Amino acid sequence: MAHRPHTVLPPALPGHREVIDTDAGRVSFYGSAEADGVPLLLVHSINAAANAYEVRPLYTHYRGRRPVYALDLPGYGFSERAPRLYTPRTMADAIHAVAAAIRGRHGGAPLDAIALSLSASYLARAAVERPQDYRGLGLISPTGFDRRLAGRGPDGGVRGSARVRAIFDSRVLGRPLFALLVSRPSMRFFLAKTFGSKRIDEGLFAYDYLSAHQPGARHAPSCFLSGLLFPTDATTLYEALTQPVLMLHGTRGDFVDYRDAPRFAERPNWRIESLPTGAFPHFEVLDAVTAHYDAFVAGLR
Repeated sequence: MAHRPHTVLPPALPGHREVIDTDAGRVSFYGSAEADGVPLLLVHSINAAANAYEVRPLYTHYRGRRPVYALDLPGYGFSERAPRLYTPRTMADAIHAVAAAIRGRHGGAPLDAIALSLSASYLARAAVERPQDYRGLGLISPTGFDRRLAGRGPDGGVRGSARVRAIFDSRVLGRPLFALLVSRPSMRFFLAKTFGSKRIDEGLFAYDYLSAHQPGARHAPSCFLSGLLFPTDATTLYEALTQPVLMLHGTRGDFVDYRDAPRFAERPNWRIESLPTGAFPHFEVLDAVTAHYDAFVAGLR
């Protein structure tokens, strides 16, 4: 059977897109810096079909209001999708590199950053390692506040299995398993779990499908599915943050276990708000999300 060529992936976001060489490989990021102000870096989540489209509502909202940037994490979008091991260290290194590039273009001042879901732990790691890079942090539906993914394990530890990764990465089993996972019915099913409703964002669904059918698309997800992108020290990282933190999370869908959040709400640098949405509230109630975030940012000034 002849190989069917993939559909060319269009840009997920408007503005300028470029690629830089980093310790995590070639990393692509978008930028729109027509406005003045403190730059904002947006970091998408991690899943089988993740990419910068996940932050599109926030990016388009702040474009023209302040400098705004968004990266494709290693193994996703337009970033390098090499057959390699992807870990929390890989993702934090990519965030370090993009943050440094952004700061270099804006006089070296600290920036603001928002991360989604599992990537909140990568942003936390970056902010703990280089606190001078960040003025304030936004965490939307972050993982690590439930019994399953909270943890104070060894620095840089991961929960996954190299043996399971080998299965997902194999040609014999991995390819058909991934093809099934990123089929349209499967992707719609998992997005419904994320949104907590069958009323998913159709633009996100369409772009995710294209992105997940690019060459090399299965390599980073194989590490995600095998657990190698889940840190064991998420709680330690969140506790070590010294920057002001705004955490927003939904109350609907499969990702609503934030039993450890009240303890963080008692910390003077943390502010936690819940919204009647799924795990991507910025797709559902953008005005409410930006109102909370703008009030948070006003306090940073």
